[in-house]
Amino acid sequence: MSERDAPVLDAEAVRAAVEWAIRTRRSVRGFRPTPIPRETVERILTLASRAPSGSNMQPWKVHVLLGPALERLRAELLALHEAGAPEAREYDYYPREWRQPYLDRRRRLGWGLYALAGVEKGDRVGAARQRGRNYVLFGAPVGMIFTIDRDLGRGSWLDFGMFLQNIMIAARGHGLDTCPQAALANYPDVVRRQLGIPEDELVLCGMALGFEDSGEPVNRLAVEREPLGAFTIFHET
Repeated sequence: MSERDAPVLDAEAVRAAVEWAIRTRRSVRGFRPTPIPRETVERILTLASRAPSGSNMQPWKVHVLLGPALERLRAELLALHEAGAPEAREYDYYPREWRQPYLDRRRRLGWGLYALAGVEKGDRVGAARQRGRNYVLFGAPVGMIFTIDRDLGRGSWLDFGMFLQNIMIAARGHGLDTCPQAALANYPDVVRRQLGIPEDELVLCGMALGFEDSGEPVNRLAVEREPLGAFTIFHET
């Protein structure tokens, strides 16, 4: 009998656990230094690999950084940021021209985050310092870098997104938090050199993993979600 065919002893408890993991997933921007056992990371990634993918291609590739390896990457990325080195992400994550309603959503998030961080409007130094927190993975004890073969199509990027979500939900099941980070692809040459990533793989993004630091002010950020009616149309007749 497979896991899927096994009888569910308490369907309501299972539903509640799944909903809890999804509802409590959020981007944490301040972690405790508490180490995470490698076995826990392995279990999370193994579970995440159950994500669907077109023709079972499984396009995801993961580099897990712990200890000195993580510290080396943090140090070089932060140094580049503080030196004002131009970012060189190899793909467009955001639109080249912002428009509504996305512009307002972005602004609300940014203003809310900077307010909690004590960065006032117009404080470019403070804003840059807060952005620099991305490059130290907000103090997380585990970092992950994700790569994808350059010759794969858009469908594989969709598959990768489902894999990333699985990681974040599985982490919640272990009482852990995450922060997915496109910023970790801003200096791909550094990442590629430090981790031995071949040129035919694109540095897609990264992720911080660990226990939330409840004393970090920015972790109080409450992020709005649009109501169901704003993004859903039911066709029934």
